[in-house]
Amino acid sequence: MIHGLATVVLGPVLLVQGRRARRRIPRLPEAAGPRRVSVGEGRPIRILVTGDSAAAGVGAPTQDEGLAGRIAASLEDDFSVTWHLEAKTGATTAHTLRRLEQLDAEPFDVLVTSLGVNDVTRGLGLARWMEQQRALLTLARERFGVDLAVVAGLPPMGGFPALPQPLRWYLGRRARQFSDALQHWLQAEGSAHFVDLHFTLDPSLMASDGFHPGPAIYQGWGERVARIIRRAYA
Repeated sequence: MIHGLATVVLGPVLLVQGRRARRRIPRLPEAAGPRRVSVGEGRPIRILVTGDSAAAGVGAPTQDEGLAGRIAASLEDDFSVTWHLEAKTGATTAHTLRRLEQLDAEPFDVLVTSLGVNDVTRGLGLARWMEQQRALLTLARERFGVDLAVVAGLPPMGGFPALPQPLRWYLGRRARQFSDALQHWLQAEGSAHFVDLHFTLDPSLMASDGFHPGPAIYQGWGERVARIIRRAYA
């Protein structure tokens, strides 16, 4: 009810602020470095990391300091980790589905995703987004043999310094709504786990653009994902 009313009342303001924000937020590069890496010794584990600019490591200088690299670093003492990154700045869930449909059907044990911010900012409806999330998980299982999915919720957009008010408030509410629905669905999925990104609320740990994670956030995020993987393969 509040969301619908806000859309009607604030619609013109939100539209103008959204356009200005897209022009003014600096476009940071994706993290440098290879996107297929093998590290560590021990039990082999293959990880597919996919999604948007956060999955691609925007805000970190190298992939070692991005999400995929931090996951591997947290696992390499006990596992022989091979990770492959399929992510792109601006990617929506629909875009990622198409990208994975075109990827060679090699086997992976674990899927790690970061999706939703671009769906929210582009106005995608919640019901449609959930359909796409379900399709993504089905594709991962059927095409790549994934038996564990680690799915990130949306970050706390209501705390992003780069966004003006009331756009920040509005997108923050939408992001929370999407995350809550995703978490509720994943609770019934025996081989899928939700990662709540609201531990990232400290703006001082974000990248210089005030919109993406900084290296410290990637480290905390990667460690959380690694703990889930470690428990599943203990």
